[in-house]
Amino acid sequence: MKKKSVRHLTIAALLVAMGIIIPMVMPRITIGPASFTLASHVPVFLAMFFSPGVAIAVSLGTGFGFFLSATPIIALRALSHLLFAAIGALYLQKHPAIVLSKHKIVFFNGRFQLFNLVIGFIHSAAELAVVSVFYTMGNMPETYYTQGYMYSIFLLMGIGGLVHSLIDYNIAYFVANALSKQFDIPVFSRARKIEKEKAQLLPQEMEAQVH
Repeated sequence: MKKKSVRHLTIAALLVAMGIIIPMVMPRITIGPASFTLASHVPVFLAMFFSPGVAIAVSLGTGFGFFLSATPIIALRALSHLLFAAIGALYLQKHPAIVLSKHKIVFFNGRFQLFNLVIGFIHSAAELAVVSVFYTMGNMPETYYTQGYMYSIFLLMGIGGLVHSLIDYNIAYFVANALSKQFDIPVFSRARKIEKEKAQLLPQEMEAQVH
């Protein structure tokens, strides 16, 4: 148990570091006045595949890290990730099989993409709430007020944030799925264990039905 805790603590620390560094080095897509950094949410999404504790630690770590290296609005947006990360990690812990697909391409996994969409809505709604508070206080750059709330905040930050979340979660899934074939990533390990147990029970059930 102690070894597992140390491993999870180490993984959380690495993901926090990645969460702070990625926005500094990855390319950005700018749709004035908003900008979206590719893969900026991937470390938090990856943490969800380990445990709720790791997901919460990474969300808090990146949030407080941005308080030291970025503006308050960016830091609070990062801290708001705590909500979707905790909910998503708890769901994955209870329903790990959702990460497995009968199709080779995960985009065809309806349950996975529905989960992705729900998490995306929670994610974008939490960030939208943070940005809206700053907007109403008059603490946003002038370009946001020139474009108006519906365009610059609701459309770009809200809907744009949802699309950004959907893309980043799929990136995180592909990374975690690939790594899980070589390393123990708890959600994937439990999912494959459940699948193996079901496969072993199926012949016994069929035999019982014949008799």
